[in-house]
Amino acid sequence: MFNLRCFLTCLLAFITTSQSSHVTDAGGQRFLENILHFYGENSSISTEHLEDFLLLISARRSHSVTEENPLANQECPSAEQILSHFGFSNVSQLTVGHLGRICPAVLTQVLLPSCPYTTPKTVPPLDYTVWGYGFLAVTVINLASLLGLLLIPFTKKSYFPKVLTYFIGLAIGTLFSNAVLQLIPEALGFDPKADNYVANAVGIFGGFYLLFFVEKVLKMALGVEHDHGHSHFTPAEPPQENSLHNGDVMEKKDSIILTSISTVSVDKSSPSPDLPHANVTPSQSVKGSGVMCHWLRGRHITSIKTVAWMITLSDALHNFIDGLAIGASFTVSVLTGFSTSTAIVCEEFPHELGDFVILLNAGMSIPQAIFFNLLSAVSCYVGLVFGILLGSNVAPNAIFAIAGGMFLYIALADMFPEMDSIAREQKRTSDKIVFFLIQNAGLLTGFIIILLITMFAGEINLG
Repeated sequence: MFNLRCFLTCLLAFITTSQSSHVTDAGGQRFLENILHFYGENSSISTEHLEDFLLLISARRSHSVTEENPLANQECPSAEQILSHFGFSNVSQLTVGHLGRICPAVLTQVLLPSCPYTTPKTVPPLDYTVWGYGFLAVTVINLASLLGLLLIPFTKKSYFPKVLTYFIGLAIGTLFSNAVLQLIPEALGFDPKADNYVANAVGIFGGFYLLFFVEKVLKMALGVEHDHGHSHFTPAEPPQENSLHNGDVMEKKDSIILTSISTVSVDKSSPSPDLPHANVTPSQSVKGSGVMCHWLRGRHITSIKTVAWMITLSDALHNFIDGLAIGASFTVSVLTGFSTSTAIVCEEFPHELGDFVILLNAGMSIPQAIFFNLLSAVSCYVGLVFGILLGSNVAPNAIFAIAGGMFLYIALADMFPEMDSIAREQKRTSDKIVFFLIQNAGLLTGFIIILLITMFAGEINLG
């Protein structure tokens, strides 16, 4: 429409200027004045603005103009060359009369393939849905992480290892699939659904799952198992003194025996049916610690073990990177953001469960553990803000690459050995088969969730 108006304007101006040196047609003059009003000031246009006008004209050129164009060999004239051709070299401000004279040359910008075909850059509008969904996802993840504290009393139940095995398998499936199906292709700069990538990515997961399945079946059939220590979920003989080795936290009798950030077991001799003692001392449970906030009663800050602060700081860094990944994913699409959020929330449950137990064993009271866990969760919101800003204004490829590598490491180097160790501690063959089936259910559920989101992302409309 703009091209047609410009064409008619210049055509009318050219016809009228062929009879006089200035535009006399009132209608044509009105169109030219509109151009001056848009690009110029004080009823005139500078040569610099004329150059911008020429670029805008060439940007509206149709792709069909480049096909068998008889003007393909002609050079695209610049604004200075056009003005020189019409004898306006010394004119710095063009009026309606000047613009009417050069209108035929302006029209040729649409027809010449040699003229730059550029689309004016525009600042993307602020999408409030991205911010809304992003903050909602982070809030749900942070609230879900508190579920670990509520489930600590159930760690003594016989069915708890099965439940946790399923959630660990679910986390592995979602983290691995999200990295392979979405984050890594986004980091490499291509559409996950293009070039048959989804089918190839399914092959990647298939190779991983096939080797896992065959190895487990052969080990159960041949009775080959490697014993690497005591069970994380069955009663174990507590050590006689405190020890700290390779990041493991082990306490005296009547306390939690923790050998991993993600898994816990409780001695049967713990008298409380509700919560493990976690080395709660009289000063921690009865007497205040001198903290000004009444809600944070417990052991004094200086008496809390260093491992608690290490866990809190590492959680803050981990949550910041999670927030970056979530924010950058939501800038791509809402479904991509929800896919990344699903993988993270599945991973947070077993991870935060172990963190709570470590904080309690390190001397924190339950309110203190909740407070510092929520404090580290704030960094997830900070990462979300940076992720959305970087993803909206610059290419978020680096964020996706870092998040993809982190997801693969957590899934394969951290959570997979933990899931494997739980099943390895089972003595009876029937129990081993049950845990193997639970592992498969968790892995396949996580993979199918991310696969469906990836395949049907373009067909799901969230408004």
